[in-house]
Amino acid sequence: MVGALPEVTRSEGSTYSSFGVVGRKFGYHWPRTQTVGLKQTLSEQLALVAERPEVFEVQFTAGGFGWVVVDLAGIDHDELAELVFEAWRLTAPEELVAAAPDPASGRG
Repeated sequence: MVGALPEVTRSEGSTYSSFGVVGRKFGYHWPRTQTVGLKQTLSEQLALVAERPEVFEVQFTAGGFGWVVVDLAGIDHDELAELVFEAWRLTAPEELVAAAPDPASGRG
């Protein structure tokens, strides 16, 4: 899923993997807890948590963005793909975003 996005880099920590584009992080994966942390807009962060608190929780806010922790057991592949794309889109330069297929649009 992440590998399909342009210019994504992966870094390994002792208990997690992080994903970035052009040197800026947009996501984390913690295999032990089967969760991911994803960058979102503040309004999306709040909406996701309010709608399904058993799946989403507030991780933190930074730089005008709200990060969410996602319980992978509670989300389907398509919804996760959309959230990953959005996290990447919020981080990537405009020229990369313009060239990338949006999974929500059905392109690509």
